[in-house]
Formats: sequence, C-alpha cells, structure tokens
Amino acid sequence: MQLDGPRRKQVKHFDTRADVRELTFSCFDRQPLLTNDAWRTLLSQSVDRALARHCYHLAAFVYMPEHVHLIVWPEANAAPMQAVLRAIKRPVSYRIKQQLIERQSPLLRKLIIQQRPGVSVFRFWQEGPGYDRNLSSGDAVLQAIDYVHQNPTRRRLSGRAEDWLWSSARWFLDPEAAADPRLPKLQRLPPHFFD
Repeated sequence: MQLDGPRRKQVKHFDTRADVRELTFSCFDRQPLLTNDAWRTLLSQSVDRALARHCYHLAAFVYMPEHVHLIVWPEANAAPMQAVLRAIKRPVSYRIKQQLIERQSPLLRKLIIQQRPGVSVFRFWQEGPGYDRNLSSGDAVLQAIDYVHQNPTRRRLSGRAEDWLWSSARWFLDPEAAADPRLPKLQRLPPHFFD
C-alpha cells in the first residue's frame, strides 16, 4: 500500500464538559507571529468573547511568540470545544489579515498558502484543533497551570514566570492586583475541581 504524502497524527479529543481543559494551539508553521502587543491584545479580546459566548471560564494562560496555552473550565451548558477554538481563532485571523492588507505588509504573502489548484487561503493559525487535554484531577490542573506559567522561563523569555506580561502567572501571585486591560479575564477555579 502506498500513501500519498506524510500521515498526520490523529489526536483523540474527548469533549467531557465536566473537566478542566488544557488547550494549546500554534501560529502557522510555528512562526513567531504573536510578538506584536496589539495582536496579543486582539487575541485577549477574542478569548474573552468566545469563552463568554460558549460558557467557559479562563483559569490560566500564556501567550508565547508562536503558540498559546489556555486552561479553561466549563459551565454546565458549555459548547463543544471545537466551537470555542473556532470562535477564538477566526476573528483574530480575520482582523490581522485585514491589517496586513491595509498596510500592504510583505508578511501577508508568507501567510497565504495554495490550498488546492486555484484556491489560496490565509493562515494565521496552524490548521487543526491543536493540543487539547482533559484534566480530571486537582493535581493535574495544578501541574498544567505550573507548566503553562513556566513556558517563558524555560525559553528564557523572562527570568521569572511572573515577569512575562502575557501570562496569568502574576495574577496567581496577587489576584487582587488591578487587571491589565490587554489581558483576558481570569476566574478562580471552583473548589470542587480539587475534591
């Protein structure tokens, strides 16, 4: 049997609405497209709107130059995760594409791919749902939050996790501090996730 091209890894996603979810998605070709504060702010606004509309809350996050980590928890009537990810990513991609067109940016050419003969598409995000993991224990949730927060220090983008602006690490140290309007809204996980 001969295969046409490389096989893509199939990741199983379990849309268990009772679990906390760790979501990771990347920029197209893992390019460092999230280095622009205005675009990261756009992403924060999109995260807020999508989570509110689809009945999820944000527990922790980090924006890295080429990927995003979100830890979210659902309300009882939460939408499927695929709808949430689409509602986060599509508006960001659309607005950035419009900005690149208006500025006649050379980056636009790098983000347009030939999907099939005669059909070109703009890609800000890597195609597919990204990485999605259910966290069904309090320990798993805490480990995931720590992992997410330590991303910038592991990559030497900051000396301490709380020094990276585009993260919830600072909020975990001082939840009473004034909220930064560039960042998405955070909510503490309910105690039942740690039972």
